[in-house]
Amino acid sequence: MKMFVEPERIYLHRDAVDFRKSIDGLVAIVEGELERDAYTDALFLFCNKAKDKLKLVYWDKTGFALWYKRLEKQKFKWPNKATLQEFELSSGQLDWLLSGYDVLSHEELQYQSMI
Repeated sequence: MKMFVEPERIYLHRDAVDFRKSIDGLVAIVEGELERDAYTDALFLFCNKAKDKLKLVYWDKTGFALWYKRLEKQKFKWPNKATLQEFELSSGQLDWLLSGYDVLSHEELQYQSMI
């Protein structure tokens, strides 16, 4: 994803949000539910209930920016039964998520030596 900023951190909010919310409503979720400072170099992702739309909100040093994406035929791979309220993503994971890949349900494999 090409943006005007390089976010230091990327947070995904697990629960679906009402997409009538704009910048102020989403920033209220960041500071109220996630207990994060929205005035940082972080990017925050939100998804609607149908999981076909997402919004990204970030502070760019002069104001908040809102980025919106709608999928025409697919759904975003979004966590829904996880215990965490938020997830931290890398910029690569964000690109993969926006491309339709499931970046959160992969679990670390545990190997045991046969020796």
